[in-house]
Amino acid sequence: MNLGRRGFAWFFPFVMCSAICEAAGLPSGEELMAASIAVHDPEGVWSSTALELTIEETRPEGPARTTEVGIDIAGERFSWSTTRDGHRLAGGLDGKSCELLLDGRTNITDGERDEHRLTCERLRWIRNYYTYLWGLPMKLRDAGTHLAEEVVATEFQGLDVLSLKVTYDEAVGGDTWYFYFDPVTSALVGYRFFHDESKNDGEHITLQDIAAVGVLRLPKRRAWYYNQGGGYLGTDTLVSLERGRDDSGREP
Repeated sequence: MNLGRRGFAWFFPFVMCSAICEAAGLPSGEELMAASIAVHDPEGVWSSTALELTIEETRPEGPARTTEVGIDIAGERFSWSTTRDGHRLAGGLDGKSCELLLDGRTNITDGERDEHRLTCERLRWIRNYYTYLWGLPMKLRDAGTHLAEEVVATEFQGLDVLSLKVTYDEAVGGDTWYFYFDPVTSALVGYRFFHDESKNDGEHITLQDIAAVGVLRLPKRRAWYYNQGGGYLGTDTLVSLERGRDDSGREP
């Protein structure tokens, strides 16, 4: 999966993992991924239920921005709205149809589309961005995803973790990802990606706290850093997570 810029972390002494690994061996990549999904989404809520997320996005320079997204994987629907440079940008995807709004109106000039990067192509990228990152680790089941067979016991940001390397079909993306899991609970605690691992480029993301709706448990706060030099890029916080509503206005 290719992404641009842009743990909860239960800490247990590594000796606990060492004892478990010595007695039973490390899980395979597939086993670790399945165990983590069982922690975060044991009943498949992410892929079967319409969800509404409100996210506060802060960066070192500039004001915080609140973004609202609606994700309905089963219904092939996605909605997005945010305020940028004093304008309200919004869009919706429903199957192959696409609708864009600027300050509540659909009559958008070509100049305005260019100025605000408000196009259907851009909206599809936004959909893929939010559904991928907020849908982890469940998105590791997607077609074109290749999990390494070997899991490695290592350290990530001062935490003892199990590391799983993930690559993708060329049509999906060329980045190399490493996902980090708590060695006892299998909860996702962070990840990093490289465009070119030999250059140590790309970024890493730490996860903290939990937002839940029913049995679905998503990491609540993501902080972004460069791999090279560790420079801080920003934080995304899931302010609210709710079930969406069907066409009648009722919660499913």
